[in-house]
Amino acid sequence: MNPFFFPDWTNRVRLPAGMLLAAAPLYLLGVVYYGGSPKTTDVGYAPKQPIPYSHALHVGQLGMDCKFCHTTVDKAAFAAIPPAETCIGCHGQTIKAKSPKLTPLREAYTSVENKPVEWIKVHDLPDYVYFNHSSHVNRGVGCASCHGRIDNMEVVKQENTLSMGWCLNCHRNPENHLRPQSEVTNLNWTPNEDQRKLGLAIKAERGINPPTHCSTCHR
Repeated sequence: MNPFFFPDWTNRVRLPAGMLLAAAPLYLLGVVYYGGSPKTTDVGYAPKQPIPYSHALHVGQLGMDCKFCHTTVDKAAFAAIPPAETCIGCHGQTIKAKSPKLTPLREAYTSVENKPVEWIKVHDLPDYVYFNHSSHVNRGVGCASCHGRIDNMEVVKQENTLSMGWCLNCHRNPENHLRPQSEVTNLNWTPNEDQRKLGLAIKAERGINPPTHCSTCHR
């Protein structure tokens, strides 16, 4: 028997096999791209925190304003994490004062080294990206535009990709995310008229034209 002889059926699989081999690199590239994209790696990220703090309770039910805890959100680039003193004002004597879930809070408050509660950052941009909270908040970009309906979250999760393309979409069309200054921290706010028309009016009134060149965020 000729060792180089192939059965007839092998002729029928040449075309499908060739197409499969040609498509394999594209399939692999797609898997790597999607698997490493922010939609896959970041959206939905909800780490377990040292204290099970519920925004749905504090913000959604009790109506606490974002700036009560994040005091620098309209004054600085970084939205400050509340110190233990802020939390202990409510939880020190009356509200769940002896709850074991608040042990890290009490330890931080009584710490001689003034060691803070080690919260895990959820919305964590790369080190090479510069983002200024006050620049956005003071121009009418609501907290919900980036963080989603945080007032409905028992556990904080990343709602959006926060990728460069996602940010550029807003910079190119900011009118879709602008609201009256008084409603920036109102997560339940909805416009009384068409969102785009209202945003265009605010954009024209405040002269908002966010830059889209690289140096805006990459310093």
